[in-house]
Amino acid sequence: MMKKILIVGAGTAGTIMAVRLSRTLSRKEWTITVLDKDENHYYQPGYLFIPFGIYTKRDVIRKGARYIPAGVEYMLAEAEQIVADRNRVKLKDAREIAYDILIIATGTTIHPEETDGMMENGWRENIFDFYTVDGAEALAKKLRDFHGRKVAIHVAEMPIKCPVAPLEIAFMTDWYFTQKGVRQNVDIDFVTPLSGAFSKPLTSKVMGHMLGERKINMVADFGTERVESGKLVSYDNRSVEYDLLITTPTNMGDALLERSGLGDDLNFVPTDKFTLQSEAHDNIFALGDATNLPSSKAGSVAHFQSEILTDNILSYIRGKELKAAFDGHSNCFIEAGYGKAFLIDFNYDLDPVEGTYPFPVLGPFSLLKNTRLNHLGKLSMKYVYWDILLRGIPVPGITSKMGMAGKKIPRESS
Repeated sequence: MMKKILIVGAGTAGTIMAVRLSRTLSRKEWTITVLDKDENHYYQPGYLFIPFGIYTKRDVIRKGARYIPAGVEYMLAEAEQIVADRNRVKLKDAREIAYDILIIATGTTIHPEETDGMMENGWRENIFDFYTVDGAEALAKKLRDFHGRKVAIHVAEMPIKCPVAPLEIAFMTDWYFTQKGVRQNVDIDFVTPLSGAFSKPLTSKVMGHMLGERKINMVADFGTERVESGKLVSYDNRSVEYDLLITTPTNMGDALLERSGLGDDLNFVPTDKFTLQSEAHDNIFALGDATNLPSSKAGSVAHFQSEILTDNILSYIRGKELKAAFDGHSNCFIEAGYGKAFLIDFNYDLDPVEGTYPFPVLGPFSLLKNTRLNHLGKLSMKYVYWDILLRGIPVPGITSKMGMAGKKIPRESS
């Protein structure tokens, strides 16, 4: 009898897993089904550029079916519950799907309603997100007509998808108003629950210096209790006033995981940080933004995890021990405006450092340096994503395990 792998979620992580497994598993023994409730696939890093008129919806949305391999079933339906002890997924329309192996790739979404007053005091009027297509488009319209003085770039709480994105939106907002010739009339606050600009010390120092150079005021250790009309209020009664709030609301995993008893307090799947196997069920695996791992919630992470998870699923099928191979590898460009960007590369054990990437000496990209070439690399990612990464095509020099060559690693970290 044929056995089934069911992948819930057809975003970056789910699509790449479908591609890799379709090339690896015997079609005589295994079927693969990808389940998703949305027919569209989104290039989420592109949302950053929409508010500033650089990208449009057309740049970031394509039909998901284009990227599902031949021979893989692509099912458009919404899951109601995962019944793990019966190896079943119940759908909203009352159908059930049986599986032998389940891969959870349901991602994460924003929840502005988790912050008191955020939805009631100007949502999509003078409070905007940029983590959704609709939010990014609405923010673009607001910025074109903005005549206020105070702008707050805000993070409600951690963890969040793409942890550098709020910094990018701050740098880009500075650039945007400078291009319009009105920067001197705009005050920008960067409001974060972290003690610095970023969670990694050296990167935090570099980004904090850049914020200072751009005259962006950093408000650190700000635990947001509530949003009032034109004001953020912290648990320790500090406040930040704004005419425009660009927020990163609370991020949570899919409500499906709460309904299924498979999520933590934020609906992320408790997952082994090295093998990507669920901590609760041996035949359930998770990757990408859906996990509770301390690695970044970023597309690069899903890409690196997919290689390791494919090997571990094969080991599981063959009854072999899973490899504790995922090292938390993540890399991302940090758009800084003015035609330049940074690049960071790190894992569980090594924070971002200076150096070259992906090759020593040759680079061509510079780590923790603000360069024109990094900016061009950031823009090229749209084409790399659609035409290379989603199709599972290897990129020379870029591997799931973080390389040390070309990095200026401090002695105590080596």
